[in-house]
Amino acid sequence: MSVQEYLDKHLLSRKIEDAVNAAVRAKAPDPVLFISNHTRKAVRCVITKIKARQILDSRGVPTVEVDLYTNKGMFRAAAPSGTSSGMYEALELRDGDNGKYLGKGVSRAVKNINEKVSEALVGMDPTLQSQIDQAMIDLDKTENKGELGANAILAVSIAACKAGAAEKEVPLYKHIADLSGKTSLVLPVPAFTVISGGKHAGNNLSIQEIMILPVGANSFEEAVQMGSETYHHLKAIIIEKYGRNGCNVGEDGGFAPNISSFTEGLDLVKQAIDRAGYSERIKIAMDVAATDFCIGTKYDLDYKSPNKSGQNFKTAEDMAELYTELCKVYPIVSIEDPFDKDDWEHTKLFTSLGICQVAGDDLLMSNPKRTEKAIDEFTCNALVLKVNQIGTVTEAIEAVKLAKDADWGVVTSHRCGETEDSFIADLAVGLSTGQIKAGAPSRGERLAKYNQLLRIEEELGDQAVYAGENWRVQ
Repeated sequence: MSVQEYLDKHLLSRKIEDAVNAAVRAKAPDPVLFISNHTRKAVRCVITKIKARQILDSRGVPTVEVDLYTNKGMFRAAAPSGTSSGMYEALELRDGDNGKYLGKGVSRAVKNINEKVSEALVGMDPTLQSQIDQAMIDLDKTENKGELGANAILAVSIAACKAGAAEKEVPLYKHIADLSGKTSLVLPVPAFTVISGGKHAGNNLSIQEIMILPVGANSFEEAVQMGSETYHHLKAIIIEKYGRNGCNVGEDGGFAPNISSFTEGLDLVKQAIDRAGYSERIKIAMDVAATDFCIGTKYDLDYKSPNKSGQNFKTAEDMAELYTELCKVYPIVSIEDPFDKDDWEHTKLFTSLGICQVAGDDLLMSNPKRTEKAIDEFTCNALVLKVNQIGTVTEAIEAVKLAKDADWGVVTSHRCGETEDSFIADLAVGLSTGQIKAGAPSRGERLAKYNQLLRIEEELGDQAVYAGENWRVQ
């Protein structure tokens, strides 16, 4: 083929002439760079390749990472993972081969991406998020994404979302806002984990975590400062009372002193807030994760103690009374999973008291059907959004819309098995959830989210809005 025939076949002469004319009209100071960018934009962006691999999360447990390629570049995403998977959430596909990673390998999920998902999505436009996600759902054909694995589907979905933002040449949070129809962008109030317990730590504390919310900060940057200072004051207090061994941390970076009672942990946190000088500006939240210590219809607050007396069992009514009293004594504004995941009755009764935000995690599992039921029955008033419980970006957006239409709060949440991927930071801003929990103000996989929010706030400049006192409903 001659040069002229090649030019004619691909209409290159006309395309180059159009690019040159555009550079002249724009009076481009660097015409070569302008023409290069102009020509690149003229090429339709499609997914050209998807490559998955097995990596380790923050607990040293395998998870799925994806590199998604378009003609604009490569975009990487990784799926987070929880300590345990609930029966109502999308299925995290594991190998089950006890000879490798104690059965927790994800090579099957990786293979599904490389051999099935890739073939289905190559050639698709990455800006069409809902179509990409629906294609994977249709390919899976199960209600809980058990064929391909929610961990496989989610990693691809997030990578595609990043590619879509790049194609539109907008920040990821702006692309997410566009996908959801949001016009406002809000920096969320961070719920920093400062005390860890439950399944996340080796102490005797039954509840999973105690968090601090800098609702009185004037910016996200100030909120990070307040959270960090309080965290370090708490460390000093724990050393004073329990020695340096008390500063061991849980899976999400919260301190795990060997305490066993709610009040002991809350007293430490309140003292740290006061010592930091933020007594009027920082509130407290608790993730009880009550399902973990619910036995039948009672709650065993000593379930982690090696010398259980058998005397610390509480009924649901006892627990409701305990929460009510704690909210009177401490500045608690949110309680997550105060009762068992199937105890709708007592969750509803406690929510009706209007004492604090009642957030559903194990209760809802980010499951649209359970969320709709909770809304219809006025059970709890906030959604804990964990993207891997749903499985795609599109379904996460739909879950948030459902919650916000009911005037619920929304807590964008990490998992205990995290990666360096900061996607949920952009998600929280793009969907204006108003709240984000990503662990302690320490540990790299947690700080990846908080640091990304600092960058977003800086990028937004004068347009940046911090949720602050309006943290519940945006």
